[in-house]
Parts: sequence; C-alpha cells; structure tokens
Amino acid sequence: MPKLRFSALEELLEREPKKVEGTRIPTSDYYGELVFDRSKMKKYLSKEAFQHVIETMEKGTRIDRKMADQIALGMKAWAMENGATHYTHWFHPLTDGTAEKHDAFLTFGEFGSMVESFSGSLLVQQEPDASSFPSGGIRNTFEARGYTAWDVSSSAFIVGTTLCIPTIFVSYTGHALDYKTPLLKAVHAVDKAAVDVCQFFDKNVSKVISNLGWEQEYFLIDEALYNARPDLHLTGRTLMGHSSAKDQQLDDHYFGSIPTRVIAFMEEFEIEAYRLGIPVKTRHNEVAPNQFEVAPIFEEANLANDHNQMVMDVMKRVARKHKFRVLFHEKPFAGINGSGKHNNWSLSTNTGVNLLSPGKNPKSNMQFLTFLVNVLKAVHDNQEILLGSILTASNSHRLGANEAPPSIISAFLGTQISAMLDELETRVSDKKMTPDEKTALKLDIGKIPEILLDNTDRNRTSPFAFTGNRFEFRAVGSSANCASALIVLNTAVANQLKEFKTEVDALIEKGVKKDEAIFQVIKEYITASKNIRFDGDGYSQEWVDEAARRGLANISNVPEAIQSFLMDKSKKLFTENNVFTEVELEARCEVEMEKFAKKIQIEARVLGDLALNHIVPTAVQYMNTLIENVQGLKDVFGDTEDFQDLASDRLDLIKKISNHIKSIKNKTHEMVEARKVANKEDDMTKLAEQYDQNVRPYLDDIRYHIDKLELTVDNAMWPLPKYRELLFAR
Repeated sequence: MPKLRFSALEELLEREPKKVEGTRIPTSDYYGELVFDRSKMKKYLSKEAFQHVIETMEKGTRIDRKMADQIALGMKAWAMENGATHYTHWFHPLTDGTAEKHDAFLTFGEFGSMVESFSGSLLVQQEPDASSFPSGGIRNTFEARGYTAWDVSSSAFIVGTTLCIPTIFVSYTGHALDYKTPLLKAVHAVDKAAVDVCQFFDKNVSKVISNLGWEQEYFLIDEALYNARPDLHLTGRTLMGHSSAKDQQLDDHYFGSIPTRVIAFMEEFEIEAYRLGIPVKTRHNEVAPNQFEVAPIFEEANLANDHNQMVMDVMKRVARKHKFRVLFHEKPFAGINGSGKHNNWSLSTNTGVNLLSPGKNPKSNMQFLTFLVNVLKAVHDNQEILLGSILTASNSHRLGANEAPPSIISAFLGTQISAMLDELETRVSDKKMTPDEKTALKLDIGKIPEILLDNTDRNRTSPFAFTGNRFEFRAVGSSANCASALIVLNTAVANQLKEFKTEVDALIEKGVKKDEAIFQVIKEYITASKNIRFDGDGYSQEWVDEAARRGLANISNVPEAIQSFLMDKSKKLFTENNVFTEVELEARCEVEMEKFAKKIQIEARVLGDLALNHIVPTAVQYMNTLIENVQGLKDVFGDTEDFQDLASDRLDLIKKISNHIKSIKNKTHEMVEARKVANKEDDMTKLAEQYDQNVRPYLDDIRYHIDKLELTVDNAMWPLPKYRELLFAR
C-alpha cells in the first residue's frame, strides 16, 4: 500500500540516509514528482493515448471521449500509486482564490463490493454546484448548474491525497465564470496575431507563446499575534495601529540575512513547490520588516498563473506548520511598503526567439522594434482598462505610495532607447527611402544590443517598465490573480498586432516594399504612443501635471476604473478578439463592484466593532485611572496651587482622551448610518460608489483617533498587539 504523503519535508528527510552523509537530495531528483507531466503520461498511457493528448496540448484540438477513458485510467493509476484517494476539478472562480470539490475514486462494484473508478467523462467535464459563485447576474441564484472542463495545457497534480485537475469554469449558458477561460482566449489571440506579424520576418514561426514570470511579495506574521488582531484575521490588513519607532527607515531588512525561522519555512514550501513542478528560484528579504519575496523561472502564461495560485496556497499551508500566517494583502501595515506581484511579460516563438529581445542583425532587430513599438501602442490605447485590471480595494492603498507605481499608466524604456525611437520618428520618411536612409537606419538598428546592455536599469516608479527582454507590469497587487492583468495585456497586444499587419499589408498592396511599409507604420506608432513613454520620477507632482497635459488617464477611484471595461472601445476590443462577450464584460464589472463594496463593508463593520468594544472601553478605563489619580492628589493636597500644578497635565490628558473617545463614537455612528444608506442600493455600481465616497473615508478618520489613543493609553492596558510587535516578531 502506498504511503500517504502529508509532509514533503519529512518524506525527503527519510530519503537522506540513502545519500552521502551531510548532503541533501538534489532538487532535480524529486522535481515534479507530484505532477502528471509528459514523462508520466508516456509511462502510464498507451502510445496512442499519449500522442493524442500531446497533440491536444500543442494544437489545441479537442480530447476524443473514447481516448479520454484511456487517459483517465492511466492518470488514476499514477495518482493512486502516489497515495491519492480522491480527485477534484481545480478552477479559478471570480473570488480571487481557487475552488475544488473532492470526490473519492470509490464506487460500487459487483455484489456490493467497492472498487476504485475514474472515467474519461469525469476527467474531461464535471458539473459542480455553481449557485454561490459570483456570476454578475449571468444566472439566477436558483440556477445552480455550471460546468468545469479539463485544461489539457496545464498538468494535473497531487496535493495530499487528492488528484487536482486544472479546469475552466463556465455557466450553463456557456459564459465564463472564471479567470482561466478568458486568459486562454487572450493567449490564443496574441498567439495568432503575433504569428501573422512574425511571418514578415521568419516563415518558420508557427506559434508564439505568452510568457510570465511573477514576483510574489508577502509578509509573515507570528500566528499568536495574528490571532490577537481581529482586523488582520478578518480583512487581511491592520485597520488601526500607530507606526513603530523603527520600521524600514534604515533599509536594514532589505536583502539582509534571512531569519532562521523564516528560512525553515521557505525551505519547506520550496520543497512542496518543486514536487508540484513549480520552478521557484529566488527568495529574499524585502524592504519592510517581516516582508519577503519569492520568484520563479519564466513559464508559459497560463501555466505560470496556475503555479502562482498553487504557490500562494502552499505558502499558507506550510506557514501554519511554522506558526506563521502569510499576508498577501497589498497594504497590511500603514506607513511602510506594501506588497505587489510584478508580472514580467514577454513573447517567444517556437523557433526559440524572444520577440522583445534584440538579435544580431538588422532584420532580427527590426522584428524586435516592431513588437516593442506595438506593445507601447497597445498600452497607450488601452491604459484605462490596464489600470482597471489591477486597481482593487486592497491595491488602491498601495498604488502611488513610495514602493509602488502611481495610478497613471506609463512605460519606461530608458533614455537611450527612447532617444533611438525619437530619432527613428524623425528619420524614417513617409516616402520611399533613399539607399542612404536605408543604410543609416540599418546601422542604427544594429546598435540596439549595445544600447540595451548599458541602458536597461529598472524604474521603480514606472508601472510598465521595459527591462531588457521583457516588460514588467509592476502595478499588479500581491493578492491578485495574474490572469486579470494578463487578459487585458495579451488582448490589447493581439488587437494592436492585427491592426499593424492590416496597415502594412495595405501599403504593400499599394506597391511599397515590405521593409519600407514596416518602417512607415512603426514611425506612425512611435508618434502615436509617444505620450505613454516616461523615464522620470513617477511619484513626483510634476509627472502628475505632465500626464494631465499629455491626456493620460489618472484614475484613483476603484469604481471608475472598473467601469472602464464598459467603454465602447473596451467592448470592441474584447468582443472582436473573442475574449469576452458583452454579457460577460457587464457581469464581471458587476462582480468587481460587489467585491469592492463588500470588502469596504467588512472593513467598516470590523473597525466599528473594534472601536466600540475594544478601544473605547480601554480608553475609558485608562481615563478613569487618571481621574482616580487626580482625585487622590486633591485628597492629599486639597484645592491648592500645588494640586493644580501637579494635576494640570493629567487633566489635559483626560480632556484629550475624552475628545478622542467622543470622536470615535460619533464617527462610528455616522459610518454605520452611511452603510445603512448605501445598503439600500440594488445597483452594484451605485452601491460601490456609495461605499467609496460615503463609507470608506470614515475608516481613516476613525483610525486617526484610535492611533492617537494608542500613543496615550497605558501600554499594559492596550488590547491589541502593536506594530513594533507584529513587524519584529520572528
């Protein structure tokens, strides 16, 4: 009977005696052992079934139902040999998490006996109850039917005793209810559009892959302290708390020696990740105390997104074993850096070429320029929905602070590349180029690798920065599903590449040579997208003013950002590229509005409870202590000048505490009344706007008075762990 695998670390430690004393098992020995990858498929499937599933993965064809039975049998055999007793369709609903319903392989056999069974129909499609997942009005609550369908491009894996099968999730009417379905469509759209453009340069290109390398930032908090903070437990962030005397101002935590307890956690979750085939590579201390980062090797975007969701889940589980809790909230602590999830995005071909990396000759560099400029044009034309894809209730606390880009979408290229584009803009003629112009242009293009070598430093203030062979979308939030940003980015680039090819083809039909046609269109795009390029300080007021002059969007209001998906140009973008229907767009906006409103609602309710039931009683208790002290002084000294001199500071303190208590109670009452008014709204957009405009401001107002009390009330009485404890307990 196979051993059940509950602890990856314990199992690996059991293997170590088989190795040389004092050495560890190489990661490559166990990497991907809990993944039903191609090597496992080849071993457990018939040759025919193996070839069928590989063809499906590479060409996007459908799985034959008869062949699905053979695949299911092989997958079940492998899973059971590795201790699996259950299976689940694992998907990404619109809840910012993952979902799974576990079913045992067990079923009735002959004469009432029990046997393990898993059919092709169960592998390929299931019908989970969809009634409680967000749908944005696509179906009524009583219409529970939804379908999950196997995503063959992402390998099945085992967690504990459960075989997890990555799937899409759609409604009974076929509308997408998840992140994966539109992501797959967007990836397909950019693949097709990019291949068509690549044909101008290399006829051997038949596939273009959208790649992603995410950088996951997070906080680790001691479990006991976490449990003593109801706001952290219920909202993911501290709704109150005065800054610690020491936090990140010395930058001594950044890239410092990783604490022993933390490295033990990291080592175990990395082992779990490696067994699940997740190529995590980098780990380090981040800027804020108790903040860290993990980053993987680049992968195909859909698979990388699955792996990010898996890593977040693994980290949460392993952290509990080490008496930690992981915080993925974008701004869990006021006054110090929050957490992002930088999305490093690129495009590569089946011929092994990174389309955002320069080559060794003018032809390959022209291809690089073509894709670089088209990406800039896509970002320029779709800045509102790019912001809408990442601006959430939690991420809005982070954007624009000192560690994160502002809520103005701009692209950083570096001064040398920007200068090169400016020169190309003026040099390339709309008319037929002379031989001298062609020669000069080719010489300039030939210099691109040298330019990138010395001028691709990162700009931390840029939300969309070019870093040598990829763009880094830095504005994505730590808790986000990467698919939200990738859907918009890939769709926008796909649409732009289609427009580019149409314009180039039109010039060629008019008799313009191919290279000249490409140059002419690139020049137009350089000019059209110039306003989105900015290499300076994105935090400065000067940039805010300059962005306004350039006509760039500056949306800091979450409901407004969400509504950008319903602009006419947004609807056209997504529907014409077959990523969303108008019904799906409207539904997703409603879901996002409802999520925003409910998150603010929860924060308001938690803060109200803590303010009235924890903070105010504690402040009153301390105030009563001061009053008793004043009364005692009066009993001793009488109503004399000595008494007035000794008691004056305490009397002032009593007044200050009393005023803070009064303000907290009054503002909490006003906040409750504002919530009652907001909750009468049936329209989700109006509900979100009410919570944003009329409820959310109270969170900061009430916090101000609570934080003042924290500095005043006796530390022994204060009911909640303070920042100095939360941030420095390791």
